[in-house]
Amino acid sequence: MLGWALTFLVIAIIAGVLGFSGIAGAASTIAQILFFVFLIAMVIGLIFGLGRRT
Repeated sequence: MLGWALTFLVIAIIAGVLGFSGIAGAASTIAQILFFVFLIAMVIGLIFGLGRRT
C-alpha cells in the first residue's frame, strides 16, 4: 500500500511540474489518503504484534 502512495505522489509531482493542477491535486490527495491508511494499518499491526508476543 505504501508503494501505491509513492506512485500517486510521483504522479502528482510530475503533473504539477507539467502544469496539470487538477490532476496533481487529485493525485496528491489520493497519495495522502493511502499514506494515512498505511500508517493506521502499521500501528494496528504493531499493537496486535505486541499482544501476541506474551
